[in-house]
Amino acid sequence: MARLFFPLIAAFLAWTLATVAYAQLPVTPQAPTETTVQLPDPLTPEAVRDMVSRLSDDQVRSLLLQRLDAVAAASETAQEEAGLATFAHHATFGIFESISESVVRLPILWTRQLESFSNFYQNIGGATGLWAMFASMAMGIAAGLIAERLFLRLTRRWHEDNTRGDTHNLGQTVNFLFKRLCSDLFGVLVFFFVAERAGEFLSSLVFSADYAPWEKIVPYIWLIWVYFIVVPRIGAAFGRFVMAPRRPEHRIMPATDQFAWFAYYNQIGLPLLMSFSIAIIEFNVLSGVPMGETRLGFWLNLAVHAYIVVLAFWGWDGWVQMARGWEPELTRTEDWAARNYPWFCIGVSVGTWLLVNIIVSYGAFELLKNGAHYQMMMLLIFLPLFDILIRGLVRHLVPPMRGEGLLAERAYNSTKRSYIRIGRVLTFGLMLILIAGMWQVDFHDLSGGGGVVIAARFFEILMILAIGYLVLELVSLYINAKLAAEQTAASIDLNEEEPGGGEGGGAGGSRLSTVLPLVLSVLKAAIVVIFGLIALGNIGIDITPLLAGAGIIGLAIGFGAQKLVADVVSGIFFLVDDAFRTGEFVEVEGTVGTVEKISIRSMQLRHHKGPVHTIPYGEIPKLTNYSRDWVIMKLKFTVPFETDPNKVKKIFKQIGKDMMEVPEFAADLLQPFKSQGVFDFDDVGMIIRGKFMAKPGRQFVLRKEIYNRVKKAFEENGIDFARREVRIAIPGLEHAEGDLTDAQKEAIAEGAALAAQDAIEAQTPEPAKS
Repeated sequence: MARLFFPLIAAFLAWTLATVAYAQLPVTPQAPTETTVQLPDPLTPEAVRDMVSRLSDDQVRSLLLQRLDAVAAASETAQEEAGLATFAHHATFGIFESISESVVRLPILWTRQLESFSNFYQNIGGATGLWAMFASMAMGIAAGLIAERLFLRLTRRWHEDNTRGDTHNLGQTVNFLFKRLCSDLFGVLVFFFVAERAGEFLSSLVFSADYAPWEKIVPYIWLIWVYFIVVPRIGAAFGRFVMAPRRPEHRIMPATDQFAWFAYYNQIGLPLLMSFSIAIIEFNVLSGVPMGETRLGFWLNLAVHAYIVVLAFWGWDGWVQMARGWEPELTRTEDWAARNYPWFCIGVSVGTWLLVNIIVSYGAFELLKNGAHYQMMMLLIFLPLFDILIRGLVRHLVPPMRGEGLLAERAYNSTKRSYIRIGRVLTFGLMLILIAGMWQVDFHDLSGGGGVVIAARFFEILMILAIGYLVLELVSLYINAKLAAEQTAASIDLNEEEPGGGEGGGAGGSRLSTVLPLVLSVLKAAIVVIFGLIALGNIGIDITPLLAGAGIIGLAIGFGAQKLVADVVSGIFFLVDDAFRTGEFVEVEGTVGTVEKISIRSMQLRHHKGPVHTIPYGEIPKLTNYSRDWVIMKLKFTVPFETDPNKVKKIFKQIGKDMMEVPEFAADLLQPFKSQGVFDFDDVGMIIRGKFMAKPGRQFVLRKEIYNRVKKAFEENGIDFARREVRIAIPGLEHAEGDLTDAQKEAIAEGAALAAQDAIEAQTPEPAKS
């Protein structure tokens, strides 16, 4: 399903970007209809004349301007509607007509092309001019190659790999490839400049002005040099930069050697085919065959797009591997986009082909003369290259992770993803600017016909949305970074199996970490609303009624939802008073839990057993915070009655002293563990209580350690914990134990066991009857 749907998305993207070209299409202006100013009934002519006679000059001028503005607005609306209808016709029937006309003109293609060659032969002076042209080109090419060779010798260090070892990081790789690319590009420019100047100069020394008409030969020479020498060599230079077929250690694209050579050769072949398509059209124009007459460009353009489709299918696995990049893990969206990247290329190619046919159906062949459609198509196809570079730069340039633990790792990954999204938005904006430059769109002169207005609005909306998203990402990146720093400083460990000891009472975050999520939500909503309104305004929608309506709706909500307003206002004052923070353990009217999330209207408490309680701020009469500043934990121990309390007191004191000497516990203990003496008596023994003061959230961890140490210390000192016992007293046996026989002792033991069993059963509650 994705393979069928993805090319449609790519085609739609290319066709949408085609509105830039639509801005250049000729639009037939619609003549405004004559409209007489008529005042509405029930005004009579006498009343109108009377009213005008009483108006001042400024009032009459204002009335006239209002009426003229209404007429102009109606005319502009009609013109835009006519332009849209015309565009819809050319985007449907116009394409079919363009194809059918190209087929119809096939018989005259060959004759007119031969006529073009014949005209060229006559224009340059026959065989003499042809010989002079080839001789000039040969001498120019020789001089250009010598100059380029000298330049490359001067810049040979740019081609040297100064890195050591077999491994190269991204910076070393990009540095080497970029220097080599600059050397190659400048070498091509030196070649072209010297070949053009030297060829003409040397030819003028060999041939006389009468022998070779240079003003007619030079355009053809320039055409061959640019489209058949310079452009393919520039494609080869970028192919070496991207695929590095001879330097796999410096290859910035993940590709095998076989696919690298495949892509490199086709980065030469595809520009060469495109250049030939443009060059032959310009050659025919120079030779007296107008553009569009033979529709040769249709068949050459079809060959280019067929070439791209074949390349997509031929190297499918290699393109997918290249789109994945070097990242070990991709998001689901990135993985889906990489797997369907060949379909994207096919869709862009098909969309560009449709765009060209729409332009041809308008008859605006001049728009295709400089190959803007090919430039736009190649820019879109190579978008994954920019994405891979962005991901690589982010991976190497983002500062290392701060802190340890799951929270720090999440913050680090979130920061990287934010930088990647920001880079993509900047790339998208740069792509729009480049495409506008390719089609020579002037944003300062977009008051023309319907096509210009549509393209202008479309481009402005895309730029507004891109800027809005960029601002949103920057704000989110800054606030999330601050939030992660605050949470890391608070030593919040998400790896802990039972945060806070498993019973709540966490220390909570800082005041800033509590407010920042709420601030982020408000800022996101504000950014979306502001840039959404700006975009609607650029579409042509008057946002003043929207703002007024929003004010009225807000006022109505304020009156009708007083409870909601009360919740919001109460929440504001709770936050101002710093009554609670995220992560703190609080109690609200018997409901206890850790503050997990706050919003504008309510707070969510997570009970330590799992349930989440959502409590509106307006329903909080009193809030008890158990996690602020410090916590006192009191522990009870039941020991037999004969136990010495002073001995237990010394044991507790020694345990507290030992724990204060352990750095792990000393950092959390504010006061050491100590005894509070005998607290109470019960049927089992006496209850001795101990206490300690600790940081919030750490009291349960310390309690576990204290229990373990107390148990071990009691065992070492011969102190047992009191147990529930059943004692049976038989009168007269205290002095007769020595006179009893063994049988009598066994009988007494059996009777005592039966009595103990009866006592246990008497204390056990009976099961409920069904």
